[in-house]
Amino acid sequence: MNQIAKTKYTLDDLNHLNKNTMMEHLGIQFTEASPGLLKATMPVDHRTHQPLGLLHGGASAALAESIGSVGSAMLVDIEHYSVVGAQITANHVRSVKEGIVTAEAKIIHQGKNTHVWNIDITDQKGRTISTCRLTIFIFKK
Repeated sequence: MNQIAKTKYTLDDLNHLNKNTMMEHLGIQFTEASPGLLKATMPVDHRTHQPLGLLHGGASAALAESIGSVGSAMLVDIEHYSVVGAQITANHVRSVKEGIVTAEAKIIHQGKNTHVWNIDITDQKGRTISTCRLTIFIFKK
């Protein structure tokens, strides 16, 4: 089974995929992309706050799943394979009220049918806000 990506994606390509999606609504922007590593930013503002004015844990999870899923799509031939999130865990260890958070996704398992990503989300001072683990299913279209 050949799952090797046949196309190299630029940051512009990846950010264009965000159009008319939740990722665009949340302000997610890809900032770095290479096979097995993605980085993206997300603003902490009215779109991503919970009622007490803190970054919503669900917004962090959405950021993590978004970049891990795109990372897996970059590693397979998406004309022949689909990638879907199967499971995500998120540990929120620090709160943030404003600014920008950065997520860094690193693949830790690249199997034939599954990928597993570790995604760390940090604030502008480099402090860990959330750490997430994402499992992706890969299946033939």
